[in-house]
Amino acid sequence: MVHLLEIKNLYASVGDKEIIKGLNLTINEGEVHAIMGPNGAGKSSLSYVLSGKEGYVVTSGEILFKGKNLLDMSVEERAREGLFLSLQYPTEIPGVVVSNFLKHSLNAIRKYNNEEELDTLSFMKLLRKEAETLGINQEMLKRFVNVGFSGGEKKRFETLQMALLKPSFAILDEIDSGLDIDALKTVSEGVNALRNEKNAFLVITHYQRLLSYIVPDVIHIFADGKIIKTGDKNLALELEKNGYASFLKEK
Repeated sequence: MVHLLEIKNLYASVGDKEIIKGLNLTINEGEVHAIMGPNGAGKSSLSYVLSGKEGYVVTSGEILFKGKNLLDMSVEERAREGLFLSLQYPTEIPGVVVSNFLKHSLNAIRKYNNEEELDTLSFMKLLRKEAETLGINQEMLKRFVNVGFSGGEKKRFETLQMALLKPSFAILDEIDSGLDIDALKTVSEGVNALRNEKNAFLVITHYQRLLSYIVPDVIHIFADGKIIKTGDKNLALELEKNGYASFLKEK
């Protein structure tokens, strides 16, 4: 198996608060890992550390991405290398049209990979095809990024970005948040269509229902900044039935 992401004895802080406390995690190509845990456990903080969000400081440990030191990379370099974060609360960007945003994003990745950039006609043909697959109205592509979008539209748009950019490692931070059952199915189908033997996903969620659609290979229970238990997909069912209390006692 080829290690795509390796986290070794990681400690990280925000200000004076330690949020990641000795985390070890390896994700191989072709795998989907899910992280579940109570509020305040550090799940979203982990996604911010991996994506390089300002203010999240690694104080000790190592993160290797494709064998390279992730901590030496800027946010932009991490994205060009194929790391993608689907945000729990996507940011509005007034004045920036969806189609323009996506075209520049895709061509930046293509240029980094020494691929020919797409002209407007070729890009729009690709964009319309992917948008239709995700049930995205063509009018939405003319709007400003996330401005006035419903919760479901924002999550569909995050999935559309993944479909176009085809990241090698995608972090899905509560992608099920705020979705009705139809939107959840559509977004999950979009994610599943992207799964292959060369990429990997880290799914952060509170609920087992998402994992019925995006079935993980491995599930980790996360508490107090570290993994306290790891298992297969049945661990989510056990968690749904009994809650976190019994696992926290074992910690």
